[in-house]
Amino acid sequence: MAESNTDTKSSNQMWGGRFASGPDAIMEEINASIGFDKKLFAQDIRGSIAHATMLAHQGIISSDDKDKIVHGLNTILSEIESGNFEFSRQLEDIHMNVEARLATLIGPAAGRLHTARSRNDQVALDFRLWVKEELQKTEQMLTGLIAAFLDRAEEHAESVMPGFTHLQTAQPVTFGHHCMAYVEMFGRDRSRVRHAIEHLDESPIGAAALAGTGYPIDRHMTAKALGFREPTRNSIDTVSDRDFAIEFLSIAAITGMHLSRLAEEIVIWSTPQFGFVRLSDAFSTGSSIMPQKKNPDAAELVRAKTGRINGSLVALLTIMKGLPLAYSKDMQEDKEQVFDAAESLELAIAAMTGMVRDMTVNTARMKAAAGSGYSTATDLADWLVREAGLPFRDAHHVTGRAVALAESKGCDLAELPLSDLQAIHSAITDKVYDVLTVEASVASRKSFGGTAPSEVRKQIAFWRARN
Repeated sequence: MAESNTDTKSSNQMWGGRFASGPDAIMEEINASIGFDKKLFAQDIRGSIAHATMLAHQGIISSDDKDKIVHGLNTILSEIESGNFEFSRQLEDIHMNVEARLATLIGPAAGRLHTARSRNDQVALDFRLWVKEELQKTEQMLTGLIAAFLDRAEEHAESVMPGFTHLQTAQPVTFGHHCMAYVEMFGRDRSRVRHAIEHLDESPIGAAALAGTGYPIDRHMTAKALGFREPTRNSIDTVSDRDFAIEFLSIAAITGMHLSRLAEEIVIWSTPQFGFVRLSDAFSTGSSIMPQKKNPDAAELVRAKTGRINGSLVALLTIMKGLPLAYSKDMQEDKEQVFDAAESLELAIAAMTGMVRDMTVNTARMKAAAGSGYSTATDLADWLVREAGLPFRDAHHVTGRAVALAESKGCDLAELPLSDLQAIHSAITDKVYDVLTVEASVASRKSFGGTAPSEVRKQIAFWRARN
């Protein structure tokens, strides 16, 4: 998709006979991009309409030719959208397919459309428009996922569950607080999306092959018509830049990683051993041989999609890493990576949003697990510091002895008799039992951003106001 060798008699005719014979089948196979870049048809036609309108406004082409071009392009758009357009591999790419059809529809006026334009800046425009629209779609989808988590967090602001480090029970938290952790994650992803839109909001059209053009074009006019903030400022960089595509893939990879972490938790939580959540049949499958199985396949596939997205990012970074300025044909390989990653990301966000809203939360099972593993041990240590005046390291040692005693007796800390606790340290009183329940533990964590239900509700309110 650039100023490059054409490959057939049809395209040779369009190029004015520069090439006497077409390449062989291998060259045609490696050179053609219409199999995937036809996805850019709407952006290509939109850009051409804006370009033709500007050319007429500047007196570079006549108004009559502009009207014919615009009418012909709109006709082609309707043909493609209705499925009545026949794409030709012999015409290489979406640009030449549209231009050839335009020539058939309106005759010689079609040849004026490419004035002051190259396929280099044309594809840069089409691809940038497509990525911008995809980022806007991603922003909307992330907003929907955040909203789903906010609803679950509000519903479970007081539902106690175990918090983990190293996948070992650490301290009690609330499920609402855990949900809000993902709100923060996906909120950062959405911020990255918004910044990426701002970064790419410059129009490439008018940079031509690499040096600009001698025609008196108005790049600010086309930028405004196409919804860009302004035109790009260096023609060489313009046609060789694919940062916007790499940034999209980077965002997709980070978002995919977050989705995969969530998917992994759903996979773990839905096992009989945990039993924290249950997915409906809409997001699960059965086993072909074991009738008792209910597999979280949707979550597993979201987890797997991350690998595809990461692969696309690495592929495009590798494609671009050794290219001299300005355009090289290698850059034709950028689109399939972005298209595939975008499809995977859309599907993963949609599936995860559905699972978050669909899953049934077993609060009783979560609460029972929250007290396991002596999860209130830190609360005992904090109590010793706060109420008995012990240095924290001493309190940590005393608490460790209490945990060891409870473990030897096969009971929880809250079930140890006061006499046993006082035998470990005489400063312990019966008031210590007020902090040894999981409910008391989470309620005490009132620091900003903590797991106390009151703090969770404050964060929900904050996010609802900005979502």
